[in-house]
Amino acid sequence: MTNTRSKIKKTQNTKNNQSAALIDSNDDVLIEILLRLPVTSVLQFKSVSKHCRSLLCDPRFTLLYKRSSISPGFFYYNMYIRFDGENPSYPATPPRCNLDFYPDPCGIKILQSCNGLMLCCSKRGSQRDRRYYVFNPTTRQFVIIPSVPGGKDVRKNIRFMGLAFDRTDCVHFKVVCVNLAKPKEDLFQIQIYSSETRKWKISDESISAPHNTYFFYGVYWNQAIHWVPNTFKLSCFKLDTEEFTPLPLTVPDASCGGYQFGYMPIYFGESRGHLHLADTPDGSRNHLQLNVYEMLKDHSGWFVKYRVELVEFLNAYPEMIRINPDPSIPIYYDYQLLDVVRGEEEDETFMVIQIPGNRIIRYNVADKSFKQVFDTSPFYSGPIGLEEVHPYVETIVSL
Repeated sequence: MTNTRSKIKKTQNTKNNQSAALIDSNDDVLIEILLRLPVTSVLQFKSVSKHCRSLLCDPRFTLLYKRSSISPGFFYYNMYIRFDGENPSYPATPPRCNLDFYPDPCGIKILQSCNGLMLCCSKRGSQRDRRYYVFNPTTRQFVIIPSVPGGKDVRKNIRFMGLAFDRTDCVHFKVVCVNLAKPKEDLFQIQIYSSETRKWKISDESISAPHNTYFFYGVYWNQAIHWVPNTFKLSCFKLDTEEFTPLPLTVPDASCGGYQFGYMPIYFGESRGHLHLADTPDGSRNHLQLNVYEMLKDHSGWFVKYRVELVEFLNAYPEMIRINPDPSIPIYYDYQLLDVVRGEEEDETFMVIQIPGNRIIRYNVADKSFKQVFDTSPFYSGPIGLEEVHPYVETIVSL
């Protein structure tokens, strides 16, 4: 008697193998499938075959995947908060990221994020003994960055550590260190670590600036590390040429020469390939108008991308109003702009704002709608600084 079931199963397997082979041989079809998968599934496909791995590491695919994905959330301390959250109050949702990938006795904190990777360091202890890590929260893989050469005298004078990673490169990243090399001569040194060579390199470029200069809010964009435009004009370090160039000032800041120590803009950051700086027109907090500037791709200047009025926002959250002890400015508005997130379409762009009570609000720039996405009060009751907020975008890379 003929085994019909066996024949059917064999025929089905043959057809499935033929279909799989057909898809595998057609890159266009395969790309369309992969673009619709979450990042964890994409990572798994890298181990299917050499062809799949080559395809996923191709810069053209990473750019397509970047454009098709939407930033899902950001890190608040060691918690991951989704932008589309429905105001959860306890850690069941949104998912939390525990920074326990390495047993550092001093604990671990996040310094910076860059296109899905995070630069972390020891949470406690002296600067000279601090350990640095690059961590991929999607895969939970990490690398320990070797100590900056020069001994403890160099490491205790580190003024900036920043991560540079481009999605078009599916493997390698760089870490940029700025340290005060000669305090008496007010001379800063640049050292660059490459994950490709696994070595530190001392750049030929050095900086002459007052010894108390700090480099705040370093942001990687357009193949360069950018800092808030300041009075010393040390605001852009290009990694390809290893040279410093000044950034032009926004129109309101040109009159005072740039931001100075003790005063920073409300926001400075990058989203979907755009560099933003946000502040009130006169730099004060006694009105609710925000200008969001965008830097031109050639670094030639800023233009106003969005003008935002938060009057409706204030009506819903009057606790933003604060009484000022200075009689010349009777009130001011208490809020922090944590992130500007560009959408794939203009009407999808939104801002993430924290208000008193440790509530985080998503504000849509186009239609002025807003909703609360998270209440942080069960986890933290003190103030939060901008350096402690780390936007996170899913990435297809692994370390």
